[in-house]
Amino acid sequence: MATSNARHDAARRQYEPYLKASWGMKNYWYPALFIHELAVGDTKGVTIAGVPILLRRTAAGVFALRDQCLHRGVTMSVRPKCFSEDTISCWYHGFTYDLASGALKTIIGAPNDPLVGNARLQTYPICELAGIIFVFVGDDNYAPLPDLADDLPVRLPDDYEFRSPHPMDENVVVLGIHRTGNSNWRLAVENGFDPGHQIMHRDAQVILSQNLAFPLGLNPTSPEAITVYGEDGAGPVGIMNEWHSGHYDLVMHNEELDLHPFGTGSVLGLRTSMYLPGVLMVENWPRRGLTQLEWYVPVDGNRHEYWEVILGVCNTEAELKKFKYEYEHLWLPIALHDFNDDDLFAREQMERFYSVDGGVGWDDEQLCGMDAVITGWRKLVSRHNRGIQTPQTHPSPRLR
Repeated sequence: MATSNARHDAARRQYEPYLKASWGMKNYWYPALFIHELAVGDTKGVTIAGVPILLRRTAAGVFALRDQCLHRGVTMSVRPKCFSEDTISCWYHGFTYDLASGALKTIIGAPNDPLVGNARLQTYPICELAGIIFVFVGDDNYAPLPDLADDLPVRLPDDYEFRSPHPMDENVVVLGIHRTGNSNWRLAVENGFDPGHQIMHRDAQVILSQNLAFPLGLNPTSPEAITVYGEDGAGPVGIMNEWHSGHYDLVMHNEELDLHPFGTGSVLGLRTSMYLPGVLMVENWPRRGLTQLEWYVPVDGNRHEYWEVILGVCNTEAELKKFKYEYEHLWLPIALHDFNDDDLFAREQMERFYSVDGGVGWDDEQLCGMDAVITGWRKLVSRHNRGIQTPQTHPSPRLR
């Protein structure tokens, strides 16, 4: 037992920064809304890594600024007031901010107040791609601003035999949902690419309907079972499960319980990988030729916004119509809901353990050999993050 505890303590020291990242990481691109959720003239509020963010679309584009009035700290997006195309005014006392710069342009009832022109709200860079509005959440004027591609999954070579769609592909179509999960974002990430939790999905509809021989578990047999990306400082930083590399023991039968998969088929090219700041790529899922991406966006220390999208390449109107029909009638109910509903349930159960007494679960967990990719992820995040977010319980600092 003493030897086991020593190994646990040594591993923990290598990912100590990760254990402090309950509110997520900062200085990263995160999905905020689907493009269709923010029409011209719309204003909406989101919370990412504890930061309240107001998004507004005008004819000039999408703008994002801190959703917290400098005056008395109220949330402006709950009652948006826009008296001009390029500003937003607080509904409470009329503090009015420039959408692009966040500068305090005027106070409706006190236009000569010396604060006007001498204070501003933080603004956040925006990028729209593949039907999603991404926001760069982090330090004010963080530079150099990373490319969005650096915070997406790695884009595999076009000649890769089992290549599936990527968000930056031509004619890619992204369909999906996002909803709030009641667990810490780290538990969601670790659930997303955990190679040992297949037993939970053994009788899922998407498995049974395709007669898939889903392994009962996958145990790494050598370091080559995992590929790490981004250690050289270029491109996405992530970790990939090489399930079909010959370096994993795919458990298809448990003799003690006489358990085995229900089906006999397989999905060629099925593979999972995870990238900072917390985006999962599942290649060739829920069927070959599609990709499922999931983001686990921190809201606060106990919640995450769970993004679930499926990517397909549609070169014709007929292909687009077919993909939308399959998504609505097949993949949405049996993959994004039935299958992923079990994952949400599991994360919430882990939250009860990991959040008790200020997070004692991180000390009491008993990881085993099949969790090597999880500890590898923790160490990777600890080595290569751009910043650990601090709990955002304080008022917005006044920027001058």
